[in-house]
Amino acid sequence: MLDFAKRRWFLLSLLTLITSGLVIGSQSSPESVARFNSLVPTTPLTAFVLLLMAFSLNSQQLKASFKAPAPVIWACLVNFGLLPIMGIFLMRFQLTPDFRIGLMIAATTPCTLAAASVWTRKAGGNDAVSLLTTLVTNASCFALTPFWLNLGTSQSVSLDAGDLAKRLVLVVLIPTLLGQALRLPKKVANFATINKTPIGVVAQSCILSLVFLSALGGGVQLQKADIGTQLTAVLLVWACCIAMHVIALAVAWYGGGIFGFDRRDRIAASFAGSQKTLPIGVYLATDPEVFGGAVVAGGIVIPFAVFPMLMFHASQLFIDTIVADKLAQETAKVENDDATEK
Repeated sequence: MLDFAKRRWFLLSLLTLITSGLVIGSQSSPESVARFNSLVPTTPLTAFVLLLMAFSLNSQQLKASFKAPAPVIWACLVNFGLLPIMGIFLMRFQLTPDFRIGLMIAATTPCTLAAASVWTRKAGGNDAVSLLTTLVTNASCFALTPFWLNLGTSQSVSLDAGDLAKRLVLVVLIPTLLGQALRLPKKVANFATINKTPIGVVAQSCILSLVFLSALGGGVQLQKADIGTQLTAVLLVWACCIAMHVIALAVAWYGGGIFGFDRRDRIAASFAGSQKTLPIGVYLATDPEVFGGAVVAGGIVIPFAVFPMLMFHASQLFIDTIVADKLAQETAKVENDDATEK
């Protein structure tokens, strides 16, 4: 049990803080929650998280993927093509404005900054493919995320795609590039590699604080929500999040086989193509200047817009842990068979 807690501390903390935030928010006045939330600068904190994550990424492995970029291109198409299209289709079935917008936000965020490479390595895949996919999708999200969000939500949300792109440049692109630039001195790169785990813990702790603030706001809204309707809406959007991730995972895997990618590249494309990053999704759903304010037509606030992103992230952790373990066993068997034949 202790070993499980150490390995899954982030997921356990995520579930605990979401639950406690909802409970505390539901018992607190809107004014007190608003005062507390104003103490945390969400935009700078998100930028800091992405800088730390980019700083801990070892980009020295990218040369091989630049020479044979097809798996990376395929993973990017799944992540920023297939998933947003599924989001546009499934958002129309959601029961609340929060979950319609939230599902689209989850579908249009880039690949996760750390987990894709971790799960790829665990399953015996090509680290370089997952790493390059991570960098490409995060560096291009300032243009692609506003495009897909505007396409999917324009009928119900007044969204300035140009302004959102500028914000993503400041919050995502610049911190990501700066984090990689800081690694240029060899001593600094060695420091980042040696301290990758504690750096990741700091970044994840910052994410948890953002999640708690979002849950507090959601708890306030629970005071006037129809619990029966909300429960049905939660189950529906969660099922959609799981379906989107599993379909993207399968399409990336079997599509890679059709294109003739080797096993290691197919593993990397599957994880990098189907995973979504939490910090950017939380930022889009909670920042008052983006979807955290009264941006829906009619001035309706959508505090639950962050929930689909949380559900998507938690689900992909559970699902991909199982998938990575199975792929690792199969990879070991394939390698043993090849060694026997030789």
